[in-house]
Amino acid sequence: MKHIISMLIENESGALSRVAGLFSARGYNIQTLTVAPTEDETLSRLTLVSYGTDQQIEQIVKHLNRLVDVVKVLDLTEGEHIERELMLIKVAATGEMREEYKRLADIFRADIIDVTSSTYTIQLVGESKKLDGFINIIDPGLILETVRSGTMGVLRGEKSLQV
Repeated sequence: MKHIISMLIENESGALSRVAGLFSARGYNIQTLTVAPTEDETLSRLTLVSYGTDQQIEQIVKHLNRLVDVVKVLDLTEGEHIERELMLIKVAATGEMREEYKRLADIFRADIIDVTSSTYTIQLVGESKKLDGFINIIDPGLILETVRSGTMGVLRGEKSLQV
């Protein structure tokens, strides 16, 4: 089962390495990883996606809580949450495909953010399934480059991940 784990970690060198090392040492894969400083410059928010049983993820969360650099850990999939991912996809856009990409961008609520005589770069934000769906309807031979941010998430409503 997919789990989105979000945590606040000390914003110092080696913190990310220790978190990744914990997963590696136990043989768990990190599917996506996003990390950036928060409004408090001493902390970073790290969000990762991993797959495992509820028991496996519970053990990982317990181990993460023991790391010195980790301030707080939360499995977002345990409650109501919002998740988003950003994708930039560069596609070959010539002839009739130019109009087709405009139509697809409208359907998926995407933005064409760069245009050349032979390419479009399209920005798409949404759940991972939406991004996967967009990729699946495009001829793979026309995809020149794909960049994805990885899943980010927050709890819905009044709840939040804070110290």
